[in-house]
Amino acid sequence: VQLQASGGGLVQAGGSLRLSCAASGSFSANAVGWSRQAPGKQREVVAGIGSGGSANYADSVKGRFTISRDNSKNTMYLQMNSLKPEDTAVYYCFVDVGWPSERFWGQGTQVTVSS
Repeated sequence: VQLQASGGGLVQAGGSLRLSCAASGSFSANAVGWSRQAPGKQREVVAGIGSGGSANYADSVKGRFTISRDNSKNTMYLQMNSLKPEDTAVYYCFVDVGWPSERFWGQGTQVTVSS
C-alpha cells in the first residue's frame, strides 16, 4: 500500500484548500482518513470514513472540513473551508487494511494558514 498526498499550501484565514491522497497497491481498506500534526503537538485524526461509509470529524473541524473518496480513482479528498491559523499543520492521509487492522500513512503535506 502506497499513499501519495498532495494539495497543501499557504492560504489566508477564511480560505479553502483541497487535499488529495492517491492510493496504489491492491487492498481493501476498512477505513480511510486524514490526520494532522502541528509543531509541538500530537498527531490527531481530523476526519475519517469507516467501513460502513459514514464520515466522522473532529469537533475542531466539524462543519468546515469534508472528507470524500472516489473508489474508481483510488483517491480520497479533504475539502477544507473557512480555514483558521490553528489548522496549520502537516496533514497525513491513512488507510486501515486487514485484520488485525494495520494503518498505512501517506508522506504528509504542509498546510499553512496565515492570519
